[in-house]
Amino acid sequence: MSDLFQGGDGTAFPTPRSFQRDALIGIREGIERGHKNQLLMAPTGAGKTYLGLRIAHKALKQGKRATFLCDRITLIDQTCKRAFDYGLSEHGVIQGDHFRQDWSKPFQIASVQTIETRGWPKTDVLIVDEAHTQRDTWVKFAMENEARVIGLSATPFSRGLGKIFSNLVSPTTMHQLTEDGVLVPMRVLSCRRPDMTGAKLNSFGEWQSAEASERGMEIIGDVVAEWLRHGEGRKTIVFGASIAHCEELCRQFNEAGVFAATFTKDTLKPERDQLVAEFEKPDSSIRVLISVEALAKGFDVQDVGCVVDCRPLRKSLSTAIQMWGRGLRSSPETGKTDCILLDHSGNITRFAEDFTNIFFNGLASLDMGEALDKQVRQDGKEERERTGCPSCGYKPFRQRCMSCGFEIVAQSLVTHEAGEMQEIFLGKSKFDGTKVDLWNQLCTFARGKDKITRKSGFAKLKFKEWTGDWPPHDFSFERAPHVEITDAVKNRIKSDNIRHAHRRPD
Repeated sequence: MSDLFQGGDGTAFPTPRSFQRDALIGIREGIERGHKNQLLMAPTGAGKTYLGLRIAHKALKQGKRATFLCDRITLIDQTCKRAFDYGLSEHGVIQGDHFRQDWSKPFQIASVQTIETRGWPKTDVLIVDEAHTQRDTWVKFAMENEARVIGLSATPFSRGLGKIFSNLVSPTTMHQLTEDGVLVPMRVLSCRRPDMTGAKLNSFGEWQSAEASERGMEIIGDVVAEWLRHGEGRKTIVFGASIAHCEELCRQFNEAGVFAATFTKDTLKPERDQLVAEFEKPDSSIRVLISVEALAKGFDVQDVGCVVDCRPLRKSLSTAIQMWGRGLRSSPETGKTDCILLDHSGNITRFAEDFTNIFFNGLASLDMGEALDKQVRQDGKEERERTGCPSCGYKPFRQRCMSCGFEIVAQSLVTHEAGEMQEIFLGKSKFDGTKVDLWNQLCTFARGKDKITRKSGFAKLKFKEWTGDWPPHDFSFERAPHVEITDAVKNRIKSDNIRHAHRRPD
C-alpha cells in the first residue's frame, strides 16, 4: 500500500498546526473511549479537508479502506486536488462518469448523490464532509454499518446530529483562528435591506425564496452602488435569494462595468470548471461571483475580500456563517488583511448575539448546536431609526445621514485588540466591558455634545487617560457605532469635569 503515498508514508502532508494536532488527538481519544461515530467541528480555515484526509491516511496505513464523502459535486475536484497535493495520488472517484472511477481502490472520494443511486464501496472508515447537511443514505450507513464515521462541519447545528454522533471534538474557535492569523477580521457595513414584513414562509420556517427574491429585486441598485462605494474592487462573492435574483444582480453589476458571473445549481459542470479556474487566479477578470448556495459550503478561494449578503434568513445561523466564512480565510501572499461584509439582508443584526457566542466560544454540545437553527430571530426597531443621526439629529436616518453625511459602520464582530479584556477602572469602579465598549461609548458621548469641538480628540484623550494607552489604530471614530452610554462612563466624565473646574484659576 506504500504506493498510495508520495514518499511511501504520507510525508507530503504539511506538519499539523497545534489546533489540528488537538483535533486528531481528540478523534483518537474518542476512539479509545469507544465512540464509533464522532463529529469534528472545525471553523472555516481550520483545514477540515486536511484533517479528513489525514484520518483517511491513517486508516490506509493500517490496511483499511476509507471513503471521503462530499455533499456536492463542486467539492469533488477540490478534494481530489488536495489529495494529490498531500500524496494520496492513488484514489478512485465515485461521481457520475468521472474518469478516475475505480471501485477497487482502497481510498475513494465520493459524491453522496452518486452513492444514493449506485450504493456504497467497501469501507472501514467514512469521512463525511459538511455533515450538518444530513442525507438519509449516509445517516443510515452511520447508524447500521460497523464502519467508523467521522463527520466534518464548521456549523453542526442541524437537528438530530446528537443521535448520529456520540462525541463532539471542537479543538478551536473562530476567535482563536483570527488571533492566530488563520482568519482575517470582518468589517461589517449594514446596508439597505428588503422589508420582509409579512413574507410567506417555507416548510422549514425560512422566508420563501420567491418572496425574498421579489423584495430583494427592489434594492439591487443599492447593492451595486454600495459595492462600488465600499467594495474597493475586491474579489467578491454575492449571495442572492434565488437564481432569478442572482441573474438580475449579475446583469446590473455587468451594466455598471463590473465583470460578474453566476454560479448556481443550473450552471453546467464545464462552465463551473471554467468559472472556478478563472476566479482562483489572483488577477481574475471576474470580480464578482454570484450564487444562492452553491458557493456557501466548502468553496475556498483565499483572496476573496468582500462578501455581499442579499439572502435574508430568520432561523438558519449555520447558513449565514457559511456564507460569511467564504471571505474570512487569510491570504498573506495577496496582502489581504480583512474582509468586508456588505449586509443587505439584515442577517448580521438578527444573528449578532448567537454569532458572537459561537465566534468566541465554539460549541459545547451538539444539542446546543441544534437549538441555534431552530430559533426565529426578530427584526427589532433599531435605536438610531428612532433618535435620528447620532451626529446632527437629522431624520429620517438609516445608514447614512442625508444632512451631514455621517455614516454608521457596524463595529466588526471579529476584530479584537490583544489585551482588550484587561480590567478597566473608572476611578474606583470597575468598568463592566471591553476597550471596544469603552471606545464606542466615548465616541457616542462626544458626538452628542455640541460644546466638544474636537470630538475624536476628546474620545482619544479620555481613552488614554482612563486606560493608560492610546486607542489602537483600527479604533475609528467615524466607524464607531452609536451605543448606550452607561452610568459608569457618565459619572466618570462628570467627575473629571468637576475636578478640572476646581483646577481652573478664578
